[in-house]
Amino acid sequence: MRILILTASYGSGHNEAARSLAAGFAARGATVTVVDHFRELVHPLFERLSRELYMTLLRRAPVAWGAAYALGDWMPSDSPLTFGATRVGAGRLATLLDALTPDAVVSVHATPAAAMSALAAERPRLPPHTTVVTDFVAHNQWIARGIDRYCVAAEEVGHEFVARGIPRERVIVTGVPLRPEFETTVDPAAARRTLELRADAPVVLVMAGSYGTVGRLPDVARALAHRRAPVQGVIVAGHDVELAARLQRLTAGTGTRVIGYASGVRTLMAAADLLVTKAGGMTLAEAMAAELPMLLYGSLAGQERRNERFAARAGVALAARSRRELGRLLERALTEPELLEHLRENIRRVRRPDATRRIVDAVLSGRELPA
Repeated sequence: MRILILTASYGSGHNEAARSLAAGFAARGATVTVVDHFRELVHPLFERLSRELYMTLLRRAPVAWGAAYALGDWMPSDSPLTFGATRVGAGRLATLLDALTPDAVVSVHATPAAAMSALAAERPRLPPHTTVVTDFVAHNQWIARGIDRYCVAAEEVGHEFVARGIPRERVIVTGVPLRPEFETTVDPAAARRTLELRADAPVVLVMAGSYGTVGRLPDVARALAHRRAPVQGVIVAGHDVELAARLQRLTAGTGTRVIGYASGVRTLMAAADLLVTKAGGMTLAEAMAAELPMLLYGSLAGQERRNERFAARAGVALAARSRRELGRLLERALTEPELLEHLRENIRRVRRPDATRRIVDAVLSGRELPA
């Protein structure tokens, strides 16, 4: 069976989901092609410039991004007010479909999903199309005509899609696709030994995605440094070398260490008692799979604020909106074991570490899965 996966390099979550799905399909004997929609079907220069604009908005003008996100949720994906943005790359996508003749298409980003929808309005036959939503929200730009199946992160998100007019039989609650290591249990004591962390003090893992500058990591570093009781902090600075150096200055002489981009996230999460992070969809899904309680801080306007709202309502995370709240909630989380256990109990009810397998099963079988 030939599978085409369409992704986009805006944040790390979409590509991470694409890689996880590609590995899942390949393990089942499928031939998989992964295509970055903007880089390969539009133009590499367009992909680079638009991604830089996106990251600049997140860093410098998050309110503007939040307004654009809200406007996109108000408009249908095929609205004339999108000025043809949903058709970007559709011509080359049609050529790619003719060349590859895939048996199924899976999109993990809203723009290629909309481009597939545009082609569905023009072509009599297209391969079955599954859209995998990588955030814990329903957003109008993910919703388009001609999509055969929506795989969503949680039951509440499925209800939102149905409320917006999608037939229930087309919505499957699968979770967000994760790497295979998140399906397995990792011993916390062994993880701490691997990372050379002590067993007699709590461990706080701090993350803000692969580009740490779009988070508020210095605030968290200060909060950890000012705590009087022993605590072991591990701050993941991502690819930003300058940020890592700044964080190392802030945490010098404390029990907090700063590392760069980390590939062993599963081990880090197993070793931690608490994760302080902004509410990226992939990070939420990984932490829930690892049964790791969260304190959400620095979530960006747009999808992350919506993810944060989901996590708070589901009872799987605390949420701080200010530095004062951050310090207060951090202290509560580290001194009230019953609070962390309450979060873990709620996480166990909504976690879906087998999401990749569920999505692969749905696509290969051509049938829906029970939610």
